Amino acid sequence: MALNERLSTHGKALKINLDKLVHGTIAEIGAGQETARWFFRVGAAVNTVAKTISAYDMAVSDAIYGSTEHYVSRDRLESMLDHEYSLLLERLDEKRGSTTTFFAFANTVAARSHSRQEEGHGWIGVRFQSQPRSQPSEIIIHVRLLDNERAHEQEALGIIGINLIYAAFYLRDTPQTLMGSLLDELTRKDIEVDMIRFAGPCFAGLDARLMNLQLVAKGLTDATMLTARGEAVPPGEILYGKDVLILRGGFRPITNTMIDMLENGMAQFISDQPAGDKPVVLMEMSLHNLTGDSGIDDADFLARAMLLERLGKTVLITNLAHFYGVAVYLSHFNLKHIGIILGVPALAHVFEEKYYTDLEGGVLEAFGRLFKFGVKMLVYPSLDSKGGVISVETVEIAPQLRHLYRYLVESRLIIPIRTYNKSLLGIFPNDVLLMIREGDERWKQLVPAEVARLVSERGYWGYQAQSRPS
Repeated sequence: MALNERLSTHGKALKINLDKLVHGTIAEIGAGQETARWFFRVGAAVNTVAKTISAYDMAVSDAIYGSTEHYVSRDRLESMLDHEYSLLLERLDEKRGSTTTFFAFANTVAARSHSRQEEGHGWIGVRFQSQPRSQPSEIIIHVRLLDNERAHEQEALGIIGINLIYAAFYLRDTPQTLMGSLLDELTRKDIEVDMIRFAGPCFAGLDARLMNLQLVAKGLTDATMLTARGEAVPPGEILYGKDVLILRGGFRPITNTMIDMLENGMAQFISDQPAGDKPVVLMEMSLHNLTGDSGIDDADFLARAMLLERLGKTVLITNLAHFYGVAVYLSHFNLKHIGIILGVPALAHVFEEKYYTDLEGGVLEAFGRLFKFGVKMLVYPSLDSKGGVISVETVEIAPQLRHLYRYLVESRLIIPIRTYNKSLLGIFPNDVLLMIREGDERWKQLVPAEVARLVSERGYWGYQAQSRPS
């Protein structure tokens, strides 16, 4: 196959069927045997398919794969892969293990039905050998099903299943190409992949954070999430039904000012809400904040992600340029309340009409989208050129928008953060970054102690400790 040639779903299924090395089991729960159907449809499936199974009844599913709290979950998918792969080797390895690369494919999906009209989602995975009798490798993805028609959801699941199996056997040596192929013959109106996990010898050395960043960069999803342990998770797994508090930034590096914004913004957010659970706190990085003149710098991104991880922060990576886009995205997870922490300079940018020329309704449409979903903007003050404090009450807004601004403030959709440390208002990440690069040791007092330690030890952003005269 030529380097840039892309096979159709039919072509991929047929190529797998004609590959006498590939043989395995397909187990699908939740939307029909859509992946298996492709292999039978194109012919020669006897070469590929050892067994297909659909254990829809919960009692039957539990009898085969063990009991579980959630049937559409990573745990259930892993138990399906464990069981089917082990059974495949037990039954066939002695007979044909020396000439076969075995695989087990599984999915567990909650699709639309007569009784369930919510957005569908599912877990899909493949465990496979790269050589006969080699240790297996594995790819697991989480998908959101975005089409309103169940039949279209089923079709999308079948296509992405074929894409995943094909990628595992023929694209595994180039993971970024592999990821880009997952939506072949699909669009983002059909489905999105918001988490990917690689494991096993074929993918030794891959960084989960970089791979999930690429999901956003390649347009497979609008957002992906990294926990404080550096693990990729589907955003909905953490966010569904919760209160959420977001601080957007480049975090290059995270400063003491940002920590003060976060702590005092959270206190303000909690005091302004009815009694409830503590909000999920997200440090959001958009692709705009990660992309330089030469694209995304992997080392730079990993430095930012590692520092946030060490501070115990959950990271949301998005391709959403505007706050209203973030609000619309988060609305899919049935959130209770959304708080966005920002500084006065960012608030002033929000009210610049030039940023909304792509919207038919301009700035009014942008604010309609932003505040439709229970969003409140929590605003941290800044300093003017003379050292005075600029606050929600004193920020300059274009004359034609002042009535709108006043309405949002009086409706408590824009809320000032009243408690803050004035001595921190003059700290800016770009200034700190310059000090790091120039070896000006004063930067260490402007960031959290753990950040200073890690940047110093690992030489992030070109830092080199200044040698002191003896």
